[in-house]
Amino acid sequence: MPCVADWLNNPFSIVQGIFAQNVPNSDWEKKVTEYFKEKLKENNATNWVPSLNDVPVHYLKPNSLVKFRCMVQDMFDPEFYMGVYETVDPNTNARVLHFGKYRDVAECGPQQEIDLNSSQTITSERQTFYCVPVPGESAWSVVVLNLQFYAYVSSSQARVSPSTSYTPSRHKRSYEEDEDMDLHPSKQKEQHTGNSRSGGDIHGCVEPKRLETEASAGHHLISPNCSPPLDLNFPLPGEKGPACLVKVYESWDNFKVNDVLEVYGILSVDPVLSIVNNEERDSSALDPMECMDTAEEQRVHSPPASLVPRIHVILAQKLQHINPLLPACLNEEESKTCEYLNLTSLFVSNFMSELSPVRAELLGFLTHALLGDSLAAEYLILHLISTVYARRDVLPLGKFTVNLSGCPRNSIFTEHIYRIIQQLVPASYRLQMTIENMNHSRFIPHKDYAANRLVSGVLQLASNTSLVVDETQLEQGQLDTTGVHNVTALGNLITWQKVDYDFSYHQMEFPCNINVLITSEGRSLLPSDCQVHLQPQIIPPNMEEYMNSLLTAVLPSVLNKFRIYLSLLRLLDYSISDEVTKAVEEDFVEMRKNDPESITADDLHRTLLVARFLSLSAGQTTLSRERWLRAKQLEALRKVRLQQQKCVNGNEL
Repeated sequence: MPCVADWLNNPFSIVQGIFAQNVPNSDWEKKVTEYFKEKLKENNATNWVPSLNDVPVHYLKPNSLVKFRCMVQDMFDPEFYMGVYETVDPNTNARVLHFGKYRDVAECGPQQEIDLNSSQTITSERQTFYCVPVPGESAWSVVVLNLQFYAYVSSSQARVSPSTSYTPSRHKRSYEEDEDMDLHPSKQKEQHTGNSRSGGDIHGCVEPKRLETEASAGHHLISPNCSPPLDLNFPLPGEKGPACLVKVYESWDNFKVNDVLEVYGILSVDPVLSIVNNEERDSSALDPMECMDTAEEQRVHSPPASLVPRIHVILAQKLQHINPLLPACLNEEESKTCEYLNLTSLFVSNFMSELSPVRAELLGFLTHALLGDSLAAEYLILHLISTVYARRDVLPLGKFTVNLSGCPRNSIFTEHIYRIIQQLVPASYRLQMTIENMNHSRFIPHKDYAANRLVSGVLQLASNTSLVVDETQLEQGQLDTTGVHNVTALGNLITWQKVDYDFSYHQMEFPCNINVLITSEGRSLLPSDCQVHLQPQIIPPNMEEYMNSLLTAVLPSVLNKFRIYLSLLRLLDYSISDEVTKAVEEDFVEMRKNDPESITADDLHRTLLVARFLSLSAGQTTLSRERWLRAKQLEALRKVRLQQQKCVNGNEL
């Protein structure tokens, strides 16, 4: 009976056993998938599998089972491979069948040759995805996942020898210390000088070797076998982590660009894969009739495996969310295949029972962060749980872009607001809207036909990423053509929740679901669904000290409740009964009668949105009369505040 070490450290031995028992029956592939699916259901075994998100490639055992949480950045053309092939010994004429699935290179024993003309050969097809770590993934999310892995591999019950000897010193600290480091970057700087990925370095030390697999989007990795330097094509500047070629063998039509996946598969880092990048290779050896790819395409599609490893997928799933504090399966449809359905239901019901105090505590926390403005804090909660739940023709339903105006100009206030949001959501990015950034940043992904790849841009983000656009940094200046295109792309993302990727000869729409918060001094230049003018009740003499003390006062356990709250409520279903719908319509008619000039259809739509998210924020999945009246009250307060500010300034905000 295979032990844990067999299927985890040497999955090929399991595949070989199943293949040998079932050849020539074609069901062997399905049995391999079922075997690993059952193994990963046992005893939280998914936590035993080393993750490429955490462990550097050179610490992992080649051909071992690994997992990778990633976003599909690009899809390459399907490739053909020998699913089954036969080798022959020229001396004895002995023939042996081999499987080519999950391999990059066909293998054969000593004194054996591959019989390319064998009738037993089966040619199969697989799809290659170019995958990167989730753009803007928060440090706390990575910390939680890492702690789950090392907690299980070190437990006496797991009794598993992981396929890596990598043990970062960071894991010697407690969870509270990890949170403390995330919340206080100054403490991190005292301990090390390594740069961070989206919100603070989560590693207690930075190993020199790890630099082999980490690079920012603005920098390139230089491989001895690769010239010019290799661009790992990360969407966001400053990102770190491995890019991978993920090879999918079945149901790849279910996945598309920008999907977030968790894949389990066999790690391949065979040096032979780098041969096309070898500068010493005689280019004349390539037969133009056999190799139609350009040199640039070969370089991009076959990068050195030490820098861009391959994962041959055994199991893959599209993730509803990337919050590691929540069960992976939460909706009814996916929960049918989830082994821990009862456990998941218990988790949700237990948390919903304590929702009210969590909301109250979060409201208080955000009120302090917004300098005592409780109304702005209410709208920020509604914004953070908003999501596009459907599309009607081209109109995305559920988007709720908030423009927080009245923010101090040239202040560290907006930076700290982003730091707080970063501590609450699993993925985020702060876009500083300066003339320099608008004119020189690459926002829109475009197709590079020479390399046959999709070159990433800042707006290639995973679903439910929080994008904070800081307009307080904007000064007078001239936008060039690139700047105009970037601002237009931002506006289209906000209004239509789509980004038009540039394919040179045409544009292709890619729908998205990005939560956009705009911070500005006056009314934003960009469109928004709701403008909330900040009215500070307190003016701290030292803003940085005030914000740091606010974060210090929140326990990690409380922060985790906030994180679960915001992620869970996005996934809840919501409906409005016919009775309430009729009452809302009658109420709106009365509102129009009383104030026909200022009450419009847009006001109804916005108030319904506020009522929707207000209900969900209280754990209610249907609209009640009470929540509708509360939504009207919030909207009235917001409008009065805007009118007051207009009167003060003498112009429209």
